[in-house]
Amino acid sequence: MTDEILVHVSSDSDVVAAREKGRELSARLGFSSIDLTLIVTAISEVARNILLYAHEGDIVLRLDNHDGQRGIVVEARDEGPGIPDLDLAMRDSYSTGNGLGLGLPGARRLMDEFEIQSELSKGTIVVMKKWAPERV
Repeated sequence: MTDEILVHVSSDSDVVAAREKGRELSARLGFSSIDLTLIVTAISEVARNILLYAHEGDIVLRLDNHDGQRGIVVEARDEGPGIPDLDLAMRDSYSTGNGLGLGLPGARRLMDEFEIQSELSKGTIVVMKKWAPERV
C-alpha cells in the first residue's frame, strides 16, 4: 500500500471508501481502535460535507513524519460554493443543511490539527492531522 491515497468523492459509496482507506492507512501507524474510530469519523464528516455542499471533491490521505512523530494527514478539497463565514461555520450547532451542525467543529475536535481555507465560488480545503502515539 502506498503512503498516499486519493479518493474521489461523488457518492455515498465514495464516503465509505474514504473511511476504509483512512482506517487502513492509519492502522499502519499503530493507532488504537479508539483513535481509528476518531479518524474515520472525521473523514466521514468532511467527505459528507463535500457531497452535501460541493457534490464532488477529493479526499487525500497520506502518512506524515514531522520531527520523528508519525501521523496521518487528511486533506478534503472541493471546488464548490465555498463557505461565506468560516467563523460561523466552525461554531457548534450551526448548520446550513439539515444536519446537527457538528461536522466541521466535530472533525476539528477529533483530530490533533485542523486547518480550513475557503473562498466563495472557488471551493474549500480542509487539512486535518492525527499524530500516532510514540512506540516504546
